[in-house]
Amino acid sequence: MEFHPTSHEGVWRIEPERRTDERGFFARTWCETEFTAHGLHTRWPQGNVTRTLRAGMIRGLHWQASPRPEVKLVRCSKGRVWDVVVDVRRDSARFGTWEAFELSADTGRQLYIPAGFAHGFQCLEDDSEVTYLMGDSYVPELARGLRWNDPKVAIAWPLGSPVLSERDRSLPGLDACV
Repeated sequence: MEFHPTSHEGVWRIEPERRTDERGFFARTWCETEFTAHGLHTRWPQGNVTRTLRAGMIRGLHWQASPRPEVKLVRCSKGRVWDVVVDVRRDSARFGTWEAFELSADTGRQLYIPAGFAHGFQCLEDDSEVTYLMGDSYVPELARGLRWNDPKVAIAWPLGSPVLSERDRSLPGLDACV
């Protein structure tokens, strides 16, 4: 695996090193030794998968608050998504800034997201799946979210007229993030 830092400290883009032959390819998506060597989280007590049916749909932006904040390792296992992280750490110089990455089943690219970042994605192809390894179990009362179109964050989503869940449409803006 190749680990690439991003413009947000602690967020890593991880590229697989594929070994190909006439059958297809083999690549590691997880290696405790390599993650430890980069100082990254290595305990994953929960795994999740989302299937999004139509291009343009947005899921997020979500995170889990202290005392059990989530670290995530995210990859697109089918289709293609535009994956977004937003720094929601109030004491960060980058508070409220965002960065996006295209993840697809074709590239196998992954995103390591540390605690303190909201995460969401827009589906770029119909019938896409995103898989997550979670650094802590889900605790409903610690679930937090950020409105997808908050003008203070100004995310430039690639596809217009998105479809969101009722929960995601009603999330608060950046000023309410704690």
